[in-house]
Amino acid sequence: MAWPEDALTDDEIIISSFRQHWKLLIIPIGWFILAMGIVGFLIWANWWQPLTWVLYLVVIGAGIWFIVRPVVSWATTRYVLTTERLITRRGLIAKSGVEIPLERITNVNFSQTVIERMLGAGDLLVESAGTGGQSRFSNIPHPDDFASLLYKTREDRSVSLQGSSSQIAAAATTETPVDATERLQRLKQLHNDGVLTDAEYEEKRAKLVGEI
Repeated sequence: MAWPEDALTDDEIIISSFRQHWKLLIIPIGWFILAMGIVGFLIWANWWQPLTWVLYLVVIGAGIWFIVRPVVSWATTRYVLTTERLITRRGLIAKSGVEIPLERITNVNFSQTVIERMLGAGDLLVESAGTGGQSRFSNIPHPDDFASLLYKTREDRSVSLQGSSSQIAAAATTETPVDATERLQRLKQLHNDGVLTDAEYEEKRAKLVGEI
């Protein structure tokens, strides 16, 4: 199974998957046209053979750097939004990636120049809690639409997590008395993880202590 499907959890669903905007290919295409023009001129002019081969090598080297490299970078960079996280993957051989859990995202900002707005491109800045800080997603298609989709998916994730946390907390307070100590430990862990507020923790703790 190809990525990203092989990296998903059992209940995880892909919401959106895309590459960077096609405008990144404009300059490589221009260099390609220029390179083909130079090669065609050299063939037509039939210059002195040794010099011609040197120029061929220069054109090939420049083509790899200015044409092949950016095209491969564009083709191997993908952004994936799932029901649980925002994922970035880069690289063909040497790979790198960033994964941001949706519940850690605190703010999303997008920016577009006038030309980028006409082309439907722009940048996205995602701020997240923890050591990650800020992550910039450059030259993505329709950053305003994606920012809205990201906000909606994050809110759906928050609602889902709150529902699961409520079920866990309820289960922790309705088990048999013989498990009271274990339930206290579980409540403490939920409180430490930020699932339960101080007031909720003290209320449920007092109830459990009363059952011991």
